[in-house]
Amino acid sequence: MSTDCTLAFDLPDGTVAEVAVTTLLNGGYAGRSQDDVAAHVRELAELGVPAPSVTPSLYPVSPYLAQQTSTVPAQHGRTSGEAEWALVVTGTDVLLTVACDHTDRALEVHGVAWSKNAGPDVLGRKAWRLSDVAERIDEIELTAWADGVEIQRGTLAELLTPQYWVDRLRDLGLLKPGTVLLSGTIPMHHGVEQFASKWRVELRDPATGDIIECAYEVTRLPEPIG
Repeated sequence: MSTDCTLAFDLPDGTVAEVAVTTLLNGGYAGRSQDDVAAHVRELAELGVPAPSVTPSLYPVSPYLAQQTSTVPAQHGRTSGEAEWALVVTGTDVLLTVACDHTDRALEVHGVAWSKNAGPDVLGRKAWRLSDVAERIDEIELTAWADGVEIQRGTLAELLTPQYWVDRLRDLGLLKPGTVLLSGTIPMHHGVEQFASKWRVELRDPATGDIIECAYEVTRLPEPIG
């Protein structure tokens, strides 16, 4: 049985890029500032997540979890998203879009890689060609809201660059059509409530005013029987 899925992205020139996802990867602890990385490690430590052995980290995720959806089912109340960008490799381009990595925090304490496979990576329905925004990548803004409250805000200057990950993918033999990579996240605001029922994440290019967003509602699954 195939586990890939096809995503479609509206591009600024009016064309649509379709991508059958064959490889999905989540970057982790990927801040350019080691202070930011340490802050994220502390955030996760408060949830009982052990520190990683290597940073940046890279977690393989089941390809079918790359989704463009407005609803995310959850088994319990301790799941949450993270504001990220994503690289999408097509047959002719590398695209940049917004993403929200929805993670099972209860499972995360037992294994980060496991938790990444317990929820979807929600991607935007629009994208930019990376080559079109590469020269101003650090100015692009990344913001997330949980239940309408701003929970994260920063710029891509806080994260390892898309070009860093392009080079890593090339080294790993994965810079090929169908690969999707999420960037890792920026620190959350102090004291926020992350176990929310509604999530929205956006990328904004200040040079053009263009915005790419993804938004979804978390719905609880029925209690198991048996």
